[in-house]
Amino acid sequence: MKDCRQWVNEAISKIEADFQRSADTHLIKMDIAALDGVDIYLKDESTHPTGSLKHRLARSLFLYALCNGWIKEGTPIIESSSGSTAISEAYFARLLGLPFIAVIPDSTASKKIRQIEFYGGRCHRVSNACEIYAESHRLAKELGGHYMDQFTYAERATDWRGNNNIAKSIFDQLRYEPHPVPDWVVMSSGTGGTSATIGRYIRYRQLPTKLCVVDPDNSVFYDYFKTGDPGLTLKKGSRIEGIGRPRVEPSFVPGVVDEMRRIPDAAAIATIHWLEGVIGRKVGPSTGTNLYGALQIAVEMKKAGRKGAVVTLLCDSGQRYLDTCYDADWIQCEIGELEPWLRKLNTFVFD
Repeated sequence: MKDCRQWVNEAISKIEADFQRSADTHLIKMDIAALDGVDIYLKDESTHPTGSLKHRLARSLFLYALCNGWIKEGTPIIESSSGSTAISEAYFARLLGLPFIAVIPDSTASKKIRQIEFYGGRCHRVSNACEIYAESHRLAKELGGHYMDQFTYAERATDWRGNNNIAKSIFDQLRYEPHPVPDWVVMSSGTGGTSATIGRYIRYRQLPTKLCVVDPDNSVFYDYFKTGDPGLTLKKGSRIEGIGRPRVEPSFVPGVVDEMRRIPDAAAIATIHWLEGVIGRKVGPSTGTNLYGALQIAVEMKKAGRKGAVVTLLCDSGQRYLDTCYDADWIQCEIGELEPWLRKLNTFVFD
């Protein structure tokens, strides 16, 4: 076995080399005639090697844990996740030759489970989303492993001042656009790490941009933002995989958020079907939550006679959700009627 410090140095070098092989993700400008004067952009995080926004988080979490001395050669990595973070962490664990176990709810999409296993990870299922935390701690202790704990460390693992983070990328890519400083960035929250990074970056750079965080049904973040009660919990988790939580996560930082909105799950699912007709691609349901909130704000700006830009995130591909969000039977059973929401999206007459 190598000297511990030597192995950590080589592990960090492998992650940095992997980053250098990856290009930045695209910023897609949507052309919507009804919203002329208000530009909407989608930051396409689905083009990362592991197919989602969580690739950035997983890279940061591994570097953070390595530099803190928590991961050594052979250390089993355990993570609690609804899928996308686990896929990305399985990728980096394989890169470093480490065993990886994802503690996931039974409701996790089958395509995500197959992708975790493709990268050499093992899935450990629990019946309820609320059980993932305790079970991850138990496994880490039993195996002598490291619980990555994205819900605690996401907000501190990323350098929010601008060292290759998503916020800097967005503002750099907007530099030559008609409105290089957007009025709003709109995004949803799972761990709270990305909203913390973007919100802190905006304040650090002293920008006038506002951050709106949108929250799905069956999530406590919106109510926490309104009440300030960190003890809020729910017995049922979000149906929109990757975002929303049944408890207030340590990585969610409300002080960097300017506004929060609750987006019904039916609106989110309708939005991804509407968006497919606009850009010709299937996207995941968290993108639907993001975009519906962004469109609400854009419509309000248009009504007020204001011009400007709104940026939101395309978090992952819809190919992971063919057996759920793009399955008519699942939609009918879990979500309900989409037509009223599609009418709003087609007419831009929002309540």
